[in-house]
Amino acid sequence: MTQTASVTDTLTSVDPATGAVVGEWPVDDAEAVRAAVAAARAAARAWVGLGFDGRKKALLRWKAHLVNHADELCELVRRENGKPLDDAYLELALTVEHIDWAAKNARKALAPRKVRPGPLTANFAGVVEQRPLGVVGVIGPWNYPLYTPNGSIAYALAAGNAVVYKPSEYTTAIGHYFAAAFAKANPELPDGIIAVVTGRGETGAALVRSGVDKIAFTGSTPTGKRIMAAAAESLTPVVLECGGKDAVIVAEDADVAAAADAVAFGAMGNSGQTCVGIERAYVVKDVLDDFLAQLKSRLAGVRAGSDAEASYGPMTMPSQVDVVAAHVKDAMARGGQAVVGGLDSIRAPYIDPVVLLDVPEDAPAVVEETFGPTLTVRAVDSAAEAVELANASKYGLGSAVFSKSHGMELARAMRAGATSVNSFIGFAAQPGMPFGGVGESGVGRIHGAAGLLEFSRPHSIARQRFSIPGLALLTFDRKPSAMALTRKITELRHGRHK
Repeated sequence: MTQTASVTDTLTSVDPATGAVVGEWPVDDAEAVRAAVAAARAAARAWVGLGFDGRKKALLRWKAHLVNHADELCELVRRENGKPLDDAYLELALTVEHIDWAAKNARKALAPRKVRPGPLTANFAGVVEQRPLGVVGVIGPWNYPLYTPNGSIAYALAAGNAVVYKPSEYTTAIGHYFAAAFAKANPELPDGIIAVVTGRGETGAALVRSGVDKIAFTGSTPTGKRIMAAAAESLTPVVLECGGKDAVIVAEDADVAAAADAVAFGAMGNSGQTCVGIERAYVVKDVLDDFLAQLKSRLAGVRAGSDAEASYGPMTMPSQVDVVAAHVKDAMARGGQAVVGGLDSIRAPYIDPVVLLDVPEDAPAVVEETFGPTLTVRAVDSAAEAVELANASKYGLGSAVFSKSHGMELARAMRAGATSVNSFIGFAAQPGMPFGGVGESGVGRIHGAAGLLEFSRPHSIARQRFSIPGLALLTFDRKPSAMALTRKITELRHGRHK
């Protein structure tokens, strides 16, 4: 389904642990991208014509195909992305849960909504209907190459759109497999419902300018800003899921053991390459020593590697190793204390866990997205101080709070798109919950009913059922009596205020 009418060079995907070649593909240039969008637009007519029931059946066949070929797919994820097989399967499990939810809830979420008319339009019936946008361009990341782009792809498809998908250049084989599975599960449907374009940044830029009806992007904030600026040239709407510097608050009444367990995985899982991974911990000083002891205990046997016993895999993008090293080195130079690991934990392409205590709040390790298996920990006098420090970030994607008695109160005070109480990223595992950020973490929402609405447009229809004698206002034959009655109605309804 990849469009290759015009190509400029070749893209090679490799195993991040060994450097072995996973696959090679021709890079699609602007002409090829436009061809893919044209094919998708033609396929969209057949796809929207299936209606909610037909699309539901196709999407459920797709998810079944993915599950029935899980071993093959997970092995591909392990080779191209680097994560352990169990983590790959967990990502697949979450992916198909979202496909299932979108397929089964699209009709309800996008159902026509009646609108009650006001007194001046009492002779009208109003309805708001949701329409598919047409073709949605999706630019996906490499860290969760199934789950994350699927948050746009499945919901866009369920809403009746076709999709042109550009996977990350680091996980191109996975992107092709994911889209091809849809075609294999639905051989009777036309090609192009999910089309794939292959390439690097130039191909993504071409997709933004290709005439698609919306762009859904997941990736870094600087790239998101460039995409938003390019899309503004044609007023193409965007949904952007960008970077994060997620914080966890451990209050004085927290279950410290549970908090340490969640933070250990939230900070180090997937090599720390998680947009909603925990990068900052603010711990009330009364429980700091206990928290650090519990955290050290849980990380004692955690290590990076590609063997069966490794806790997580290599860094997928080689350049990110340098970013992590720079942040750790700077933090320690500023007085940060490495209580777990340190600079010697960095042995490219692997990085073992690093926990840094008392890093200044203006250090890059606290301010900028590290995107590696590191964590900064700071003692605070109160949970209120922790909230203030957590919210000081320019980012606002996910967050977590641990408290037995006032977790919900703390959650509501967080400046973030989502918060887990006494857990780690519980919001991302629930398909019905919207996902997205505030500030420099992005624009718009995926997942849930909000995600379905994100990939549709409202169409307001006002139907005049009958005329009201003497109250015709939108005409050059308007009578003085009609205006007099309008004035009286307006004054009675809106002219009095206590």
